Amino acid sequence: MDDLVDQETLKRRLGELTSEHRDLDDVIARISEQAPFDQLQMQRLKKRKLQLKDEIAKIESALLPDIIA
Repeated sequence: MDDLVDQETLKRRLGELTSEHRDLDDVIARISEQAPFDQLQMQRLKKRKLQLKDEIAKIESALLPDIIA
């Protein structure tokens, strides 16, 4: 039962992270269309986006059943 709860928690977290990642995509696109734009802000947003991508990958990996080769 705990595994099921853990999986549901991971799935919910995955959804939240994916949504934030997509939102950052939109924000970055909007900022880059403006000239001039704040380079430091852009770097921070892109760094956060990469952190989200890494966390998403970890969760997806945890949710996938181990494949025995």
